[in-house]
Amino acid sequence: MPKLIIQIPCYNEEETLLTTLNDLPSKVNGIDEIEVLVINDGSKDNSAEIARNWGATVLDIKPNKGLANAFRSGLQEALHRGADIIVNTDADNQYCADDIEKIVKPVLEGKADIAIGARDILSIKEFSPLKKILQKLGSAVLRLLSSTQVSDAPSGFRAFSKAAAIQLNVFDNYTYTMETLLQANAKGLKVISVPIRVNEKLRDSKLVKNIFDYVFKSMKTTIRMFIVYRPFRFFITIAFILAVLGALIVLRFLYYYFLGSGNGHVQSLIFGAVFLLSAVQLGIIAIIGDLLSINRKLLEDVQTRIKKLELK
Repeated sequence: MPKLIIQIPCYNEEETLLTTLNDLPSKVNGIDEIEVLVINDGSKDNSAEIARNWGATVLDIKPNKGLANAFRSGLQEALHRGADIIVNTDADNQYCADDIEKIVKPVLEGKADIAIGARDILSIKEFSPLKKILQKLGSAVLRLLSSTQVSDAPSGFRAFSKAAAIQLNVFDNYTYTMETLLQANAKGLKVISVPIRVNEKLRDSKLVKNIFDYVFKSMKTTIRMFIVYRPFRFFITIAFILAVLGALIVLRFLYYYFLGSGNGHVQSLIFGAVFLLSAVQLGIIAIIGDLLSINRKLLEDVQTRIKKLELK
């Protein structure tokens, strides 16, 4: 008897929340029970009251701790409430609720652990040309780093299997979209994209104050999570680049040395040596990082087993 919980992180959404709730489906093929969970992230307006009056379950968080924390708290609460599949959507009604069935289907059929709703970015009229380009570029970078084929990495419209929700850990305080993608691949979870529709814009984004701030914070989160989950690959790549540069510089010195003018190029030998020593140090860091990564995976396996025991 599969149970679907639709979770909606919410912060001061009294103007859009009721529209979002009213658009949610009352039935989804293959699902026997649907519950709506609103994560009230320290709202100072009537969002929580609107949600309760509508009939949704409300998880109150005080004070406001941000979207990533609300998402993480929602997953934990949904699991404790017996969810077999969890759908995350936004309180601003950005995503077409009728497409919940589309992203639930591959998870329900066991074809995916995580299904991500992929917007047609180029057709969204509210997005500026620059934002469209950056969205496409960002998704391409995430596909490369996460080894997934997700076409809309920043999309928050996602369906998670119970197994995936148990395994995911969100550390970042800004957003969960990039981090969960990198984790999914590291944990062997299958991620797919599902084309979805969007509704007309009801309000400006609260997460994206300006596009450059969003890009900076997203890059910081992505690099940080890549180091956490792919430390060897990250540091050994930099070490390799420095080693090649160092070798080329040393070769330059040797070229002039054998021509009899090596004394005038001693600085090349010094710079080359610095680059090569840095490469060796980063190589050592890569090995240590890989060992720490193995230890983290073991701890996460223990954590997953504990969560499963708690949910029995």
